[in-house]
Amino acid sequence: MIIAIDGPAGSGKSTVAKLVARRMGFRYLDTGAMYRALAFHALANGVSTSDEDAVVRLATQSEVTFAHEPGDPLPSRVFIAAEDVTAAIRTPSVDDAVSAVARLPRVRAAMLEQQRHLGRDSDIVVEGRDIGTVVFPNAEVKVFLTATPDERARRRVAQQAQSGALVDIADVRESIERRDSADSTREIAPLVAADDAHQLDTTGLSIDEVVERIAQFAEGERA
Repeated sequence: MIIAIDGPAGSGKSTVAKLVARRMGFRYLDTGAMYRALAFHALANGVSTSDEDAVVRLATQSEVTFAHEPGDPLPSRVFIAAEDVTAAIRTPSVDDAVSAVARLPRVRAAMLEQQRHLGRDSDIVVEGRDIGTVVFPNAEVKVFLTATPDERARRRVAQQAQSGALVDIADVRESIERRDSADSTREIAPLVAADDAHQLDTTGLSIDEVVERIAQFAEGERA
């Protein structure tokens, strides 16, 4: 079974997907981290995120991989071209660059091959922005998470504070709204809910409540 979880930045999909994977005993594949790794790799190598040819070369030559602790379905580290970028991909500069990378058609095609290769086994939880519509359109369970911009900004500030970064919540909300606009209006794989997705507004819900609802969707499919 494939559980596909989509949603905008700050909707909680990464946290929720990891917990769903643990709850269900599935493997977790973070495709958003793959695009973030590529965006970071481009910035670190002085490659313009608007230079599609150059970014495609990076995408085809630089494999994204994940490390796991023994017996843990969740990846503990993220690598691109064998470089550990686990912390580096969660910075404001990558937040601002990743949409530009992700909207490039040939880059998405290159990354799609990597994603499907990593997700070729059954019983996985995958999160991103086009998982249920493009990457795994035949996923048995599709969920589209949403939350208000204020709630999503608050979550992102709290997440960055855990890594020692101090950011202004107004700046974070502005970045989220720019990201929403870019993701929802891009020509290739825009941010939309699949027709058969369960749409779930997480504003006011605890993480445990969201995880339980998704687990119920999955268990309903298995019944």
